[in-house]
Amino acid sequence: MDRAAKKELVTELNEVFKASSVVIVAHYAGLTVAEMQKLRMQMKQAGAKVKVAKNRLAKIALDGTDAAVVAPLLKGPTVIAYSGDPVAAPKVASDFAKANDKFVILGGAMGKTALNPDGIKALAALPSLDELRAKLVGLIQAPATKIAQLVNAPAAKLARVVQAYADKGEAA
Repeated sequence: MDRAAKKELVTELNEVFKASSVVIVAHYAGLTVAEMQKLRMQMKQAGAKVKVAKNRLAKIALDGTDAAVVAPLLKGPTVIAYSGDPVAAPKVASDFAKANDKFVILGGAMGKTALNPDGIKALAALPSLDELRAKLVGLIQAPATKIAQLVNAPAAKLARVVQAYADKGEAA
């Protein structure tokens, strides 16, 4: 890799670290190419990305970003997963780590907060942003539905009483 390409990679990684809300560092030694492609595909479907970069260049790119707390984790064959959604990358990484023993989550960062592997698993357990939005809409919609039911209930009860008297009158 020539000097210009390294500089471009550092600039690109720096932008990634500044824009991402969560960054995860993991060891991937021993994963096959097919497994790595599967990880990339799963991350892409979730709205996250995976990057393999030289640790030295990644440490340079981390300078001046909120994710700088992950710099000590960059030792050995590491992969960096990141996403704008704080739940997407941790969820895919945790699921992938359960399925593949060779993929080991070392830690990460959410903003300026350093996360250990347990913190990543805790983030993965949270519902995604879309799920939270759906729950919010459901909670907002529920009172309106109940009000509509309450408004219609007295009229329905009155109609049943009138119908019962009419049926009783016909039977007699």
